[in-house]
Amino acid sequence: MKTKLTELLNIKYPIIQAPMFLVSNVAMVSEAMSSGIAGCIPALNYRTLDELRNAIRSLKDNKVEGGSYGFNLIVNKSNVKYKGQLEVLCEEGCDFIITSLGSPEETIRQAHKAGIKVFCDVTDLKFARKVEDLGADALIAVNNEAGGHRGNLSPEELIRQLKDNCSIPVISAGGVGCKADIDEMISYGAEGVSVGSPFIASVEANVTEEYKQACVNYGANDIVVTERISGTPCTVINTPYVQKIGTKATWIENLFNKNRKLKKWVKMIRFSIGMKATEKAAKKATYKTVWVAGPSIEHTNAILPTKKIIERLITN
Repeated sequence: MKTKLTELLNIKYPIIQAPMFLVSNVAMVSEAMSSGIAGCIPALNYRTLDELRNAIRSLKDNKVEGGSYGFNLIVNKSNVKYKGQLEVLCEEGCDFIITSLGSPEETIRQAHKAGIKVFCDVTDLKFARKVEDLGADALIAVNNEAGGHRGNLSPEELIRQLKDNCSIPVISAGGVGCKADIDEMISYGAEGVSVGSPFIASVEANVTEEYKQACVNYGANDIVVTERISGTPCTVINTPYVQKIGTKATWIENLFNKNRKLKKWVKMIRFSIGMKATEKAAKKATYKTVWVAGPSIEHTNAILPTKKIIERLITN
């Protein structure tokens, strides 16, 4: 399965194990690398820069030929740790960085100096052109089937649009749970895929058994979009609690969002509150559970080791 992505990262298969808040960890990415794909962890999964530094060093030690590792950076003002995280990544080194939710200009500049490739999350052509002009190495095309924060366009529409108008590789993110899905994305013009939700129900994922089992028990028809986590549309499993609280922003949030001066501060506060609530749901089972996932959990039938999930993705 040779593509521009396999060449960029020197991996065997054109798959990135997507960075997932609270879910991704060194154990998962190490298994991903040993299976011939790339793995990525959100830098925000580490509370301190020392913890981030130690994770990078562990992945360096565990890296094997045919595998690759990287980190995800939130590059807007909601991430107060951004500059320190970028500095540590550039000092220690990694194969790639995926940027989200902001301008990647500084990340691209600093990472390229350190010999690190930068892929950028995009949901439309306008932003894709901007990051290409800034020097991004590839586009992570986040479509409307992605888990967590998703785009608005279908996989086919977004991939074809970016492929026809941009010259850097397109990596499709969203809607992949089996090999047929990978083949479909590549047929549209993608050079690879970023896969997240199927790995929530992995043995290595550091979340509750209840969260993992929910990904087994629920399917694509049980995924809904909510504005109640971070203020930005986000896909979650439609548990009884989600049904109870609803999925729309409150009237006061909508009121603040219409005020230009207050909007960015409200968004930062909402993001912080939402991330804490998501962390509580992932780490502790209560009746107030909001589990983030995408429709690709449709193919999740059991809690399995990461290697077995990858086998499914590359064989059937």
